[in-house]
Amino acid sequence: MLRSQGVAVTAPLVLNSLLLVLLLQQAGVRAETGVAAEAEVGASESGVGASRCPKGCLCCSDILSCADKGMKALPSELPAYTTTLDLNHNRLKELKKGSFAALPRLESLRLAHNCLKFLEPGTFWNSSALRQLDLSSNQLEKVEAHYFLELTGLEELLLFNNRIIRVESKALAALGNLRKVYISHNRLTDFPFSIQEDSHPFLATMDLSSNSMSKLPLVDIETLPAALQSGLFLHNNTLICECEMYNMFRRWEQKGFPSVSDFREEHTCLVYGEHKASVKFFHHRRFFEVNLKCSTAVAGALWEPEGSLLVYEGAAVVLDCHTMLKGKHLTYLWVSPHHGAGAPPENNGSLRMHANGSLEIVSAQVEDSGVYWCKVFDGTKRNESWEVNVTVLMRHDETEPFNTGFTTLIGCVTTLVLVLMYLYLTPCHCWCHKQPPLPGTPSPANDQYSAQSSILTPTPPATTEGPGRKVSNNKHVVFLEPIKEVQNGRLRAATGALSPVSVSGHSITSVFSDSPIVP
Repeated sequence: MLRSQGVAVTAPLVLNSLLLVLLLQQAGVRAETGVAAEAEVGASESGVGASRCPKGCLCCSDILSCADKGMKALPSELPAYTTTLDLNHNRLKELKKGSFAALPRLESLRLAHNCLKFLEPGTFWNSSALRQLDLSSNQLEKVEAHYFLELTGLEELLLFNNRIIRVESKALAALGNLRKVYISHNRLTDFPFSIQEDSHPFLATMDLSSNSMSKLPLVDIETLPAALQSGLFLHNNTLICECEMYNMFRRWEQKGFPSVSDFREEHTCLVYGEHKASVKFFHHRRFFEVNLKCSTAVAGALWEPEGSLLVYEGAAVVLDCHTMLKGKHLTYLWVSPHHGAGAPPENNGSLRMHANGSLEIVSAQVEDSGVYWCKVFDGTKRNESWEVNVTVLMRHDETEPFNTGFTTLIGCVTTLVLVLMYLYLTPCHCWCHKQPPLPGTPSPANDQYSAQSSILTPTPPATTEGPGRKVSNNKHVVFLEPIKEVQNGRLRAATGALSPVSVSGHSITSVFSDSPIVP
């Protein structure tokens, strides 16, 4: 009874305690949720950035892709952790100041195939970590100096396939880490800017192809580092054909620069500025060397090594040190393989340096062979070295070259003599077996119609030369043919066939052969 009463008394207390614990737990969960919500709202209002992926976009790790979504404006909230933002193939027409300020870790921004016509000042504020910017295939008409001031860490800039007419001179001045810039397929009429050697030490690729440039600042281009010249693409422009331009590309070709070797077919220029007269100057060199008189400049161009120059021992040779640098205060320096360095007007007996910078080898000797270097300075700019490999050959007694014409004539004469010997001097046993004269036959000495007379001829006669002489139609060598025979003591024409002959009352058969006639 007491036990049951005790149970009845303690049961309500246990239930009340359980209910109290559950209520406290629910209150704690609500409190934590409220604090988190308030923190998220506060973060959004303070500009730190939301952690949610924008609607319709794709988020993967630190990559945010909103490509081809038909967007006309940027999403209102972008995750602060984004390092790669893809906004290609949309309808963006403008970017306001600080558009990407909420993305301090952004490294790659892709805005290709949009409708951007200009960029407001401060568009890339707080985006110094950006390394790749793609603004290709938009409607930009110029590149102003303020566009990329904040992008001090930018390494790759893509501006191709726009409507750019002008690039301001200081548009890339702040991009000290720039390595590649692409401005092809635009409307540039002049070389867009000058790149100093020290301002962009890492710049190795500059694509200015497929524009409308007619002339190039050759002097400025020649002062660029060799690495940048190798990656300076200028094909498919409307360049006017001239020797200096042609020589520069010929030098790049000899050095194997990819800017030329990879696009040989696309290097064209306009003859006399006529758009209809566009020639591929790597395939029509003779035009430049003959019509435009570029042969001399190309053969010994200031920047183009002559390759191998052959000189005979004892001869004098002059090596010119050409340069594109202008001005009166130019300094020339020659470095020879065995005589060290020298500058005009130095003269050490074997080498003479002239005031115009040329080097003369007074009397070339075998030991003068080697590579000669020339360098030109104007105080601030330095031209690339020009070199020529000189080979001095020893003189030898020159012998008369083998005359093939003379030997051919001798061969012909010898052949003719052998033919005549074959025709006229071939041994014939007819001459060795003479037939005895027939009785009553006149002596051969007194008879002009002797049957033993022979006719030597290489070909058969065309007509009968005498009475009774028979024409042979099938013989082409020396042959023996009787003309007359004696019958009953009288002369009669031979028939060339077997015929009975009567000699002193006797009848014999006469055969015209090599055998003597036996009565």
